[in-house]
Amino acid sequence: MSADSASIKTETVTYDAKGTQCKGYLALAGGTGPRPGVLVVHEWWGLDDYIRGRARMLAELGYNALAVDMYGGGQTASDPQGAGALMNGVLGDVAAAEARLAAARATLAAQAGTDASRIAAIGYCFGGAMVLHAARIGMDLRAVASFHGALGSFHKPAPGSVKAKILVCHGGADALIPEADIANFKQEMDAAGADYEFVSYDGALHGFSNPNATANGEKYGLPLRYDADVDKRSWAAMKALFERAL
Repeated sequence: MSADSASIKTETVTYDAKGTQCKGYLALAGGTGPRPGVLVVHEWWGLDDYIRGRARMLAELGYNALAVDMYGGGQTASDPQGAGALMNGVLGDVAAAEARLAAARATLAAQAGTDASRIAAIGYCFGGAMVLHAARIGMDLRAVASFHGALGSFHKPAPGSVKAKILVCHGGADALIPEADIANFKQEMDAAGADYEFVSYDGALHGFSNPNATANGEKYGLPLRYDADVDKRSWAAMKALFERAL
């Protein structure tokens, strides 16, 4: 399944999440017949050009994609202090986060040409934590993929409650993800009977999928680095997951 780049349509869409006006970015594959949908949840920087690019890449694969605005109003940050404040505002109000995820899913499902029964989600860093949380609470998603995402849990799923197939793409040298979180995540998924795959890429640092990561790491003194090979391999793993699940 793929789409001609000329048929892809993109637009900014505004949707309500329990009183918060969110500004998402749609990339629709076009063509005939209903297509699966994929939510794309941003890093702590917010819904920026990198995330919009990922949505377009998914549309090129033949999926209808919605880049989700988790901060409301399309807010983005230009430095770690601002990004941390925006991210922690969401992490400190899990109910609001869940409402924004649910509103984004409903918005994507309502698009003409989207098969509402076949929706998945991917996320990067903070976004990875968000899509894993969506899976943990049993949101109606066929699959979720986390790229260098945080693994700490806000909700312990009951056995059999995780509906989505889960892929975690983790940097083996990621200094921002504690080893204890990895062990706890695997124990939690095993206890829930979840269908999950945890892939660790040797030597990869946090942010391995983002071409801007190396420059941001150097600028702000953070252990970030882009890895073109791991970016390619993890994207291929996501494609394989979607071929099975969607």
